[in-house]
Amino acid sequence: MTRSSRAALWALALVAIAAPVRAQDTTYKGITLNAQYNPLRDKVGIAVLPVTGAFGDSIRAIISRDLDYSDRFTVIPVDSTDPSALRAPGAGAGLNYPVFVHMAAAAIVQITPVATGLHVVLHDAARGQVVNVNEFAIPSGGLGRDWRLAVHGVSDEIERWITGQRGIAATRIAYVRGQSMRIVDSDGADEITVPTDQCGVSPAWNRTGTTVVYSTCGAGSRIMAIDLATGRARALIGPTRNTTYLTPVFMPDGNTVVYSRAGENGSDLFTISATGGTPHRVTSGQGTDNTNPAPSPNGRRFVFTSGRLGHPELYITDADGTNVQVLTDFENSDTTFRSDPDWSPDGRQIAYSERSHGRFQVRTVQASGSTPHFLTSEGENEQPSWAPDARHLVFTSTRTGVRQLWIMDSESGRMRQLTFSAGARLAAWSPRLSGQ
Repeated sequence: MTRSSRAALWALALVAIAAPVRAQDTTYKGITLNAQYNPLRDKVGIAVLPVTGAFGDSIRAIISRDLDYSDRFTVIPVDSTDPSALRAPGAGAGLNYPVFVHMAAAAIVQITPVATGLHVVLHDAARGQVVNVNEFAIPSGGLGRDWRLAVHGVSDEIERWITGQRGIAATRIAYVRGQSMRIVDSDGADEITVPTDQCGVSPAWNRTGTTVVYSTCGAGSRIMAIDLATGRARALIGPTRNTTYLTPVFMPDGNTVVYSRAGENGSDLFTISATGGTPHRVTSGQGTDNTNPAPSPNGRRFVFTSGRLGHPELYITDADGTNVQVLTDFENSDTTFRSDPDWSPDGRQIAYSERSHGRFQVRTVQASGSTPHFLTSEGENEQPSWAPDARHLVFTSTRTGVRQLWIMDSESGRMRQLTFSAGARLAAWSPRLSGQ
């Protein structure tokens, strides 16, 4: 879709869903837009038409749910019992656009199965015209993990056509439950168990989503990397006597892993090549604990947890360990505990866990330093991980009475439960896995 077509589609949403406020006209690529519509605040009404053929109902359900979970769209229900009502009068006529405008649908998605996959057409209801068309390859067979991931990729491209930003449906979340590590699609479907060592914890993805690194607990603590395509695992570090390895994470280039090494004199951060080799010390804790590293998107800095002030706070350092500065130097007390930082993919915010009134809650703070913002309050909430859109977070919550994973849209506050078996924790959101 051209920038002009996308701008027109944003503008047409005014007709259907925008609340009237004082108008202001802005010229964008030669098209006059009515700036009443704010794509960061308002949702686009979108109708996904019934899909014919094998697995058509599943395709429609998945894409409709993906667009809903994006928190950028209001999915308009379309009654499929009388398809002729959606067509304009006359032989060979196209869609009856006024009907969709009346339903407050600004955009219409029309999907037709073809030999190689799906033929997708995006319509502008208000202007009564097609604004984008493409065909997407989908694996044959239907309903398998790869098939579902490809359909999620279609959803993400539809979102990009309309908003200019690719969606996050084609992502997965790794997490720990009990003694096993699991991976689940971002919509909560198709969960699998990953063949990791016993007591594997703290999973983290590489930048392509092909490998997960994790640490193991106990006397034989190690750092392991597993190839998700083959299931083969290899040790990057350990075991070492009287040493525990913690919270490994890939640097953005995918070539380096930064982790915490804990011994009798506290813990420090180290880096090692993703292929193994000699570790390099990054911090010198001098008897304190330095853990939970999370790199910035450009890899030049990372945020971590340290107890050097007498209680856990967040610090930012250059990647070589220099220029260490405390980030969360506010509301300090002997009971302050801040940990589990994760740097947003757009580089602007850091999400973390903070003990407040005896319970952990998820907060965000600007990476440049600012007054923090509470995102949660119900139950106990911790261990946040950003989605690739820098808007959604997955975190551990006890709001149902047991530990589960929940997903939040940080802009609207909307929540949805991801897992439904007790004990889920330590989630890590993958990068986009298709259409990159």
